[in-house]
Amino acid sequence: MPTFTGEEAQEYDNRITRLVPGYELLHQLTNAQLQTTLSDDAHILVIGAGTGKEVLALAQINPKWQFTAQDTSSDMLDIAKQRFAKQGIDSRVTIECSPVDKVKAKADAVLCLLVMHFVEDNGDKKQILKSIKTNLKKGANLYIADLMRPETTFERESQLNTCAQLGLTEAGKTQMGHNLEREFYPLDRMRFSELLNECGFGIPKLYFKALGFSGYVV
Repeated sequence: MPTFTGEEAQEYDNRITRLVPGYELLHQLTNAQLQTTLSDDAHILVIGAGTGKEVLALAQINPKWQFTAQDTSSDMLDIAKQRFAKQGIDSRVTIECSPVDKVKAKADAVLCLLVMHFVEDNGDKKQILKSIKTNLKKGANLYIADLMRPETTFERESQLNTCAQLGLTEAGKTQMGHNLEREFYPLDRMRFSELLNECGFGIPKLYFKALGFSGYVV
């Protein structure tokens, strides 16, 4: 799984909205469900918290929620720390710069958005999902979104064309096409459900779909 450092960390928030069609909507829909289902004393674990954008948005929704922000990139989390302090929520956030299996947080919900497609299905995906499961309270939900295997022969091309409309340059489009073929490890829906079941989760319910990306609550 990549660790974004240096300029990659600095530019991440600007780039991601051009690479994931519906990026803002995915987070809006996820946050709405958390607002609906969680109490004021909830603790939310964010896997791959990066520059802290997800935590910042959720902290504004509910001023009492507590968070654990996990990532393996210290450069990304350094940006997050500065943002948390600026918004005055640093006392509500525990930073974990470590692999997921080192995190110890009994959470009322876990977010794992746009993370797992970087992880190979060679036992590594399963290890992360099992670690997430141990950090979830009984009956709590995991919100997980990833790049999935294409369901049509034209989905990837449509995805790239949409990214270009969102502002991705021609060079960026070429690089993204290369990455889609060689840098990611997407699953089809059957394997995705099978893997979640192997790790003790229930049936995933689809709540977001935008070309190659899908979001599920389980």
